[in-house]
Order: sequence, then C-alpha cells, then structure tokens
Amino acid sequence: MAGTGQRFSIGRAARAFQNNVASAGPAAGASYTLVGGIILLGGIGYAVDRWWGTAPWGLVIGLVLGIVVGFYEIIRVSLQPPAGGQ
Repeated sequence: MAGTGQRFSIGRAARAFQNNVASAGPAAGASYTLVGGIILLGGIGYAVDRWWGTAPWGLVIGLVLGIVVGFYEIIRVSLQPPAGGQ
C-alpha cells in the first residue's frame, strides 16, 4: 500500500519538475543571449580595435551593444505570458 502512494507522489513530483524546467527554458535562453552577446560583440569590437587601431572604442561599443541586445532579449521574454496559461 505504501508503494502505491509513493509512486503517485514521485510521478506528481516528476511532472511538476518537468513543468518547471519547461517554463524556465525561455529565461535560460535569454540569459545565454546576454552572455553570448557580450562575448561575441565585445570580441568583434576588440578585433576592430586591433585592426583599425581605435582602442578602446571598438571594445566599448561592442560591449555596450552586447549588453543592450542581451537585456532586450531578457525583457522581451519576461513580458511574454507563461506558456501554460497560468
């Protein structure tokens, strides 16, 4: 008898965990966009500085653009209604 109740609780906990992971997916993607944007655009800015000799302006502009793109994505995702309709 205890086994039946325990399986039901584990199944319910597994479904709740799966729902939480699924709903956290867009937020995780937005945070990866923030980090990736900073690294990618900062790297491009650094390369422009090395190529044109404009240090530190290319790096600064690249980092600022990366931050703007990343925060735009975070705000866009956070303003969307939840997928489950809750």
